Amino acid sequence: MINLLPLSGDVSPAVRTLGWDWAIEEACQNYVAREAVQLRENEAEALLQAADSLYDMMVEAVPDPIPDEFLQRLAIPSNLWEAVRHSWNDERHWHLYGRFDLIMTPEGPKLLEFNADTATSLPETSVVQWASLVATGQSDEGSQANGLFECLEDQFRHWRTLNIDRQATLLLVYLPGSPEDEANCAVLAEAAHAAGFADFHICPVDDMKVSIAGEDRGIWAETAPNQWQKFDFLFKLVPWEILAEEEPELTADLVHLQLTRDVVTANPAYSLMFQSKALMAHLWEVFPHHPLLLEASLTNLPGHHVRKPLFGREGQNVAEIQPNGRASTEVPGDYAHQPQLYQRWAELPTDAQGRKYQAGVFWAGEACAIGFRREAGLITNLSEFVPHVLV
Repeated sequence: MINLLPLSGDVSPAVRTLGWDWAIEEACQNYVAREAVQLRENEAEALLQAADSLYDMMVEAVPDPIPDEFLQRLAIPSNLWEAVRHSWNDERHWHLYGRFDLIMTPEGPKLLEFNADTATSLPETSVVQWASLVATGQSDEGSQANGLFECLEDQFRHWRTLNIDRQATLLLVYLPGSPEDEANCAVLAEAAHAAGFADFHICPVDDMKVSIAGEDRGIWAETAPNQWQKFDFLFKLVPWEILAEEEPELTADLVHLQLTRDVVTANPAYSLMFQSKALMAHLWEVFPHHPLLLEASLTNLPGHHVRKPLFGREGQNVAEIQPNGRASTEVPGDYAHQPQLYQRWAELPTDAQGRKYQAGVFWAGEACAIGFRREAGLITNLSEFVPHVLV
């Protein structure tokens, strides 16, 4: 049973006092709960240790060298295979961060999926949930498992060190028309700036220009009217698989610039192997019956289970399948055409009102922060964000 601590007061003054007023937007304030999950320290430690162990397991499970059959099984677009292999074999391509979605069970944490490429919820996790405790006088030292911003800063600093031959210029791009994604890029830009990227710019991906010709080789953005700047580092809050499917020419140019070291991109192309939900079926084969895993398969499972597309987003097309083989609940969406993962059902913990809770554990070089989503039905990316407090 999830126990809650009521939170009162407006988080905006606390956020602005911390100097993070840019992280507060109306949409974010409206869906951050005015309650906090009371999390025991041993529970928080178990969630953090689970994320660290799972990341190590994922790295170990990738075959060396990476065969075509493995990439096909993960449903990775073939026009990204070269970039995936290249970035995996060259440590200068660094995985900055991701978010493990975990379920707390009586037997311990279990993996639901890993958002390895374009994980969001950065403002809520790193800033807003801490400010919610500050606003109600609950922000004693160590009262929250939340070192996300500091670990992001360390990750950017390490990425810069690995690529010291490149200029410390960073372009951060996101899908147009998404204030949420822009706010996530703002958190990353602040961490990058603290890590030594003094020259950075944030813009929609449509405003980025890519050239593979002559002296203009590289990625560019208009940082001021009629002032174009070249950037050596790129962070894209745009999924690799969407780029590959919808913008094949742009993808080909970006891959080319990766191979020639005209630009270094995060998260790297190899993060797509971790992003594919098919990897959970592979993990079950490599680590059968591991206590952190739920049984998973690329073919239909008997009994109560969940069916989800390999590269689905925001919980779209996720279905609960009953033992009789029929879907009792299915979230509508645009990903039904994709290959599917079948994963053993596990009950999410609930509060006194019957609302379900899913733990999100951020990994940025190490497991470093916890946040919760809650919903009356199937958890999706659009569910209410709930802060936590250690007790």
